[in-house]
Amino acid sequence: MDLSSLTTERQNPASADIDTRSTREILEIINSEDRKVAFAVGEVLDTVAALVDDVVASFRQGGKLVYIGAGTSGRLGVLDASECPPTYGTPPWMVQGLIAGGREALVRSVEWAEDKAEQGVMDLKAIDFKPFDVLVGITASGQAPYVLGAMQYARDLGAVVGAISSNANSGTFTVARHRIFVDVGPEVVTGSTRMKSGTAQKLVLNMITTASMIRLGKVYRNLMIDLTPVNEKLVERSKNLIMNATQCDRTTAERAFTESGRKPKIAILMVLLGVSATRAEQLVAENDGHLSRAVEAFGRSTTGS
Repeated sequence: MDLSSLTTERQNPASADIDTRSTREILEIINSEDRKVAFAVGEVLDTVAALVDDVVASFRQGGKLVYIGAGTSGRLGVLDASECPPTYGTPPWMVQGLIAGGREALVRSVEWAEDKAEQGVMDLKAIDFKPFDVLVGITASGQAPYVLGAMQYARDLGAVVGAISSNANSGTFTVARHRIFVDVGPEVVTGSTRMKSGTAQKLVLNMITTASMIRLGKVYRNLMIDLTPVNEKLVERSKNLIMNATQCDRTTAERAFTESGRKPKIAILMVLLGVSATRAEQLVAENDGHLSRAVEAFGRSTTGS
């Protein structure tokens, strides 16, 4: 593998003498480079949008989104996937993250694991990856065999395949339909792709799942109305969501929260429209899970227009 041709392996002139700088100066250099990441992500929004549209189409068919990566990239994919159930009320299988080396690699380095292309395929088979699912390979350099093997398998099945990389000549781009090249430039510490490349990956992953969930109707205005209230903080957040969305008082919000079966989305519709939990569930189902559409449909039905 010729690493010298990879952007992520080049030396950054902005940090060439960073080892001689004061603590404050080191931080200024890092911060200055980090500021470039969001702008680099902004250059690839069209590609990310196309991938999101395919992810939404997959979800609507009962498919799943699977992230696969090694090292930092894999950990970020697992992180994004693991946060979807509590945030958007999704079943655990709907968004999944696979990492070279498995669970052990989440807490310690298992660098050798990324060299096994066949393991990537085996891990996809283990979760019953289907042609109507979507696979997104995450790798800063774009060369990890574990990721490439899985991506080739998914493409051969006919599945939609995306790739996120910080190198223009990423090996993942030869396999992917959606090629997300986030050009963040060389790292502050040469080859330390957990820095700018990792930050770019986190931003893109946030966009993929957040935009997909919004498209599925799991957000009303800018409120995450499908969250799962599994602890005291989320129960309190749910009640605040109901009050914010409907401008009702706390007593009303608490009553609707209980009567809805602790479902903020249903409770909000109950308060907004003055309907029962059963009717609110029906309206949500009839409008593909979108609260705004349900409100509009109810308004049309009551006015006869």
